[in-house]
Amino acid sequence: MRSLPDAFENWFRQKGWQVHDHQLQMLKRSQDSALLLIAPTGGGKTLAGFLPTLVDLAENPHDGLHTLYVSPLKALAADIKRNLRTPVDELGLDIRIEDRTGDTSNFRKKRQRADPPHILLTTPESLVLMTSYEDAARTFRGLKRVVVDEIHALAESKRGDQLMLALARLQSLCPDLKRVGLSATVDRPEDIAALLARHPDPCDILQADPGPAPDIAMLETEEAPPWSGGGAAYAIPAVLETINQHRTTLIFHNTRAQAEIFFHKLWLANDEGLPIGIHHGSLDREQRQKVEAAMVRGDLRAIVCTGSLDLGIDWGDVDLVVQIGAPKNVKRLVQRIGRANHRYNAPSKALLVPANRFEVIECQAALDAVLERDLDGDPCGEGPLDVLCQHILLRAASGPFLADELYAEMSSVGAFADLTRATFEACLDFCATGGYALRAYDQWQRLQQRPDGAWQLRDPRTAAKIRMNAGTIQDADLLKVRMKRSRGGKPLGEVEEAFAASLLPGDTFLIGGQIVKYEGLREMTVEVSKDSRKKPRVAVFGGTKFSTSTQLSHRILRLLQQPEWPDLPQHTVDWLTLQRQVSRLPEPGRLLIETFPHDGRQHLCVYGFAGRNAQQTLGLLLTKRMEDLGLAPLGFVSTDYATLIWGLDPVTDAAPLLDRNALRSGLDGWLAGNALMKRTFRGVATIAGLIERNIKGQRKSGRQATFSSDILYDTLLKYDPDHLLMKITRTQAMRGLVDFERIDEMLDRVGPRIDLLALDRVTPFAAPLLLEVGKVYVGGSAEERLLAEEEAALMAAAGLTDPLPQTTNKATKSA
Repeated sequence: MRSLPDAFENWFRQKGWQVHDHQLQMLKRSQDSALLLIAPTGGGKTLAGFLPTLVDLAENPHDGLHTLYVSPLKALAADIKRNLRTPVDELGLDIRIEDRTGDTSNFRKKRQRADPPHILLTTPESLVLMTSYEDAARTFRGLKRVVVDEIHALAESKRGDQLMLALARLQSLCPDLKRVGLSATVDRPEDIAALLARHPDPCDILQADPGPAPDIAMLETEEAPPWSGGGAAYAIPAVLETINQHRTTLIFHNTRAQAEIFFHKLWLANDEGLPIGIHHGSLDREQRQKVEAAMVRGDLRAIVCTGSLDLGIDWGDVDLVVQIGAPKNVKRLVQRIGRANHRYNAPSKALLVPANRFEVIECQAALDAVLERDLDGDPCGEGPLDVLCQHILLRAASGPFLADELYAEMSSVGAFADLTRATFEACLDFCATGGYALRAYDQWQRLQQRPDGAWQLRDPRTAAKIRMNAGTIQDADLLKVRMKRSRGGKPLGEVEEAFAASLLPGDTFLIGGQIVKYEGLREMTVEVSKDSRKKPRVAVFGGTKFSTSTQLSHRILRLLQQPEWPDLPQHTVDWLTLQRQVSRLPEPGRLLIETFPHDGRQHLCVYGFAGRNAQQTLGLLLTKRMEDLGLAPLGFVSTDYATLIWGLDPVTDAAPLLDRNALRSGLDGWLAGNALMKRTFRGVATIAGLIERNIKGQRKSGRQATFSSDILYDTLLKYDPDHLLMKITRTQAMRGLVDFERIDEMLDRVGPRIDLLALDRVTPFAAPLLLEVGKVYVGGSAEERLLAEEEAALMAAAGLTDPLPQTTNKATKSA
């Protein structure tokens, strides 16, 4: 059992710091094969993770790489490097610390492989690439520890699965490797521990004192939030006043579009000229770094941001976090709250700003969950097979391998612990030949088996292509944005390719908080110029629309059952009271469905509380069911809480619409040729290595990649529907954008308890959906009926009593 050396104790004393118990425990348990530390933000968990490394290197000089630190963000690696230099320099330790990310030069990356530092700070993608080189065994020779920071953020994505496969590879190269996980927000500690450990080895969990409860509330504003919308513009005066009362404020948004729009409106209202910045992932790297440097210096009073600042970067003087819009996820909210008062003994301070009336309820439910330390999250699922296929190709790029050894290595990863040999062989066959329908094409013949049984690349030159296309992040196709100059002006950031294709010369949009005018597209770069107008055409970033978590949705339903809602503002209480008077409030264990006429159409509103993706899917399936039952739907719109459908005929019995077998059957038919399936297939095929996005010296445009993937999808659907990638695509579509699992959960939750209310007018809860953007229109029998009615009306107006000739009638409908 190791104790803290005198030199380190003296250093802590000189800094005026007290060594926390969990930091000493990490040092004492440095020989554990795997250890997960859960400590609150500001609790020194990063130093706790590195303390065994610093002590070991101080006492035992080491040649080569000793500790690998992996974080989800490049900025976090740079921040840790900056903070780690303080104890190293002040203790006079001879320790080399370097970072390696996508921003690192190729020269430095090559040198790091040949002469690695003692401590290397990197990201999952960079680590994966390092393990894919032939000299990986030499690079990682002597590696003793891996520290995975913010491990909860990686556990929820394919990046985490890819990282754990890379750690399995490192464990094969360095059998005595110790694994450490660090996090402040873990909803299922046992699941994260199982993810971190080498299966079936155990991983202990070290829980630090959680510290004081956060100081968190809803922002009080003079103006009530609107019934619908997501911009929270009504709150800008109150937000500015709050910024004035604090040193530094982080203003979080759920999407980049919302961040850009809010920043622009905030700046227009900023009469005092407070220094305010904006930070998100689509901005140019140089601009992001300028904002980060200004934050470190304390030059900014507020920063409008997105998830790019979610994780554990220490920004010093941040003393307030503002969350604009409902957080959708308690765990994410806790992570963001922790950015304020980044100290162990100080409560983090945060304010929530609901964008509309319904979000007031969600924000209150989230506040209650935070104070009860009740984090939400879903169990970790099985490892995705497209990631496994990519890992096989990357393993082949580093040299020959035996299938038995690789299978054993992959099975040691928690997410792939139940991987069958048959599934592994199917993945290996795909990597080697492309699968049954594609094995005749040379371009997918990538692996071959040698006489000794080992597998290797058929063509060694393929290794460079594999590395060039490695990774699991599937962003929208992005184009660089630059100011128009003769040789290319100042870079501003990136926009989606689809957005750029919609622009006409003269159109204006927001980027980096300024309005620019579209001039044209030149060599895959969007050229713009400054524009003095105060109102842009549109913000450019679609961003990800998070779905409200299942646990938070259940909390909202329970909150709605309170008799007087003592914690809600009066305007929301009045709104809920009115809903209760004219209809009902949704209840746990029951499904509320309202029908009412409005604007000449019949409306059906289903309050499923299943999250945005599931409610959207429910809209698609219910309109198909209505079409099958002759109920003539015209369209629908969905939010996290409800789906509103309009059509020509009233619904008098909801049970046939919600028949689970009929819904699933309709889903199967809808998915087969659907654009969503093609979109999912494109991501799967890119990750699995079937489609190359990057070719030496260039990158395929999104249109080119889509064209290639659509042809492949149609080919496999016709000739090989049971192809491995088709199976993966279906599984991921059901879990992801379709989210049928939450529809299943909703049906299990309500059973036969369906309350169908036939009302004579729009209800307070349904009214916001009439104003919601993103309406989906449905063609079918309703459209034919409307055309027939319009045709009859035109005939009557013309004084015609006999129907038009059949040929003319068809022509009219066609027109």
